[in-house]
Amino acid sequence: MHPLTATGERTVPGARHEEYWFARHDVAYRWIAEHFLHSNATNFRQPMSVVDAGSGEGWGPSLLANTGPHLVTCLEYDAATADHCSTTYPSLRTIRCNLAHLPLRPRSVDLLVSLQVIEHLWSLPQFLIDCAAVLATDGQAIFTTPNRPVFSPGLQRGQAPTNPFHVEEFDADQLHDLLDHAGFTDIAIGGITHGPRLTSWEATNGSIIEQLIALASAQPTAAPIHDTPTALEDFLPTITAADFVLCTDNSMPTEAPWQDLVATARAPR
Repeated sequence: MHPLTATGERTVPGARHEEYWFARHDVAYRWIAEHFLHSNATNFRQPMSVVDAGSGEGWGPSLLANTGPHLVTCLEYDAATADHCSTTYPSLRTIRCNLAHLPLRPRSVDLLVSLQVIEHLWSLPQFLIDCAAVLATDGQAIFTTPNRPVFSPGLQRGQAPTNPFHVEEFDADQLHDLLDHAGFTDIAIGGITHGPRLTSWEATNGSIIEQLIALASAQPTAAPIHDTPTALEDFLPTITAADFVLCTDNSMPTEAPWQDLVATARAPR
């Protein structure tokens, strides 16, 4: 059992019934580590100054730190989570703070990541402006967030999400506009979608997400589900980051819509 209390929103390693959400989060961290931090795939100076804004439990930034001699700083608001991060991952620099006011010097960060965070923020425009301001020349930022049309079908722009942890959810155009207004340049929107194994399983057994929601609420799903909960219970522990595909171009696949949006952007010129 994980020492942090389950909230229904926090993603932690090894939590039962959370394997799908963990892997969907993990794939983004692994992509960042491979394409932005590995010594053979970056033009940044070494070591890099990396910031994870809204870092959570710490497993993600720890993975980033393991790619090289980078200084990885975790910004986390929740006291228990920040304490857990600093104790469990001592190689990370952990700062407890409110993301409305980033405790960072201007132009001091080579890479800023903020994964599955922006949908939680009341002061999002200011947060994004601050993120742009702390990036060094040629610094980059990466954001992920649920893709509203897929995550909350029928929810319109500006409407309050049914998820009590979310302030607002976004589509690809909204996310691009938010980053543009904050001053970022070279903005690209991609996404994370299900790979072949998840797609094949759902074709036989029904939507994983619908079943997870039903499992969490202990209520029957609206659509008939074959051989559940046994099929889902057996399948969940086998899901890993390799079961997802991360796309970095701007063409959303119609056959497998993006579950999460992935935005990359550079510092203002």
